[in-house]
Amino acid sequence: MYRFLLTPRWWGINVFVLLAIPFCVFMGSWQLSRFEDRMQDHRSAVTQAATSEREAARPLDEMLPVDKATSGRQVTATGRYDRQLLVPDRELDGRNGYYVLTLLRTDRGEALPVVRGWLPGSPDPAKAPAAPKGEVTVTGALQASETPGDNGVSAQGGLPAGQTAAISAASLVNLVPYDVYDAWVTLARADSGMTAVPASAPADSGLDLKAFQNLGYTGEWFVFAGFVVFMWFRLLRREVEFVRDAELGLVPDEDPDEGEGEGRGQDQQRMTV
Repeated sequence: MYRFLLTPRWWGINVFVLLAIPFCVFMGSWQLSRFEDRMQDHRSAVTQAATSEREAARPLDEMLPVDKATSGRQVTATGRYDRQLLVPDRELDGRNGYYVLTLLRTDRGEALPVVRGWLPGSPDPAKAPAAPKGEVTVTGALQASETPGDNGVSAQGGLPAGQTAAISAASLVNLVPYDVYDAWVTLARADSGMTAVPASAPADSGLDLKAFQNLGYTGEWFVFAGFVVFMWFRLLRREVEFVRDAELGLVPDEDPDEGEGEGRGQDQQRMTV
């Protein structure tokens, strides 16, 4: 009865099933591992944020380049404040406002973007406190350069003079005549009249939409594997039923629909004649 499994048609079906199921299981397992990695990164980021606040600040140059291991760590840098910019459309505690960003010229000649604090409302240079004069030493959380359009960072252009949408070396280097660190610092204690900006978690380390997309894809791949098995058994069952009907002589020699079609064709010929 099951000799039909050796026909070329069923060989193709069986080979497809034998390849499709392991592939779906592999892809589902890979997506699950991606979700677990993001979970681990999230736990590590939370732990690191808690310990970074208590640990002693280290020199900036020792913590570069910024990665998941150094993002959020406390660093210290010495220099003189130079140009000041405002970063609009930044939320804090559910309120919209702007960052006050001042470039710190270090002894190396490069400038370190320092977020000195947050103010509510629309950007207003008159309300932003002036930076301290002379040589200063700043201490704050190290952050990676932002990417416009990612993680809520505005990608709009055409901002008024004295404003920047993203805190990144690629954006700031076009606004100042000196090199800029590919990183920035948010002060642990904001300057007078401003609110300190908390450090954000490293990119791809939180339980964001991407993490739950990985979990959703995991379920989809396993569902696909189950669907392949279900369809194989369904085709097998129909084929077995057809073979049994043929052995009992229950399979008609001619398709009834085809016969009716031929009868209708003959009637039309008679009417034409």
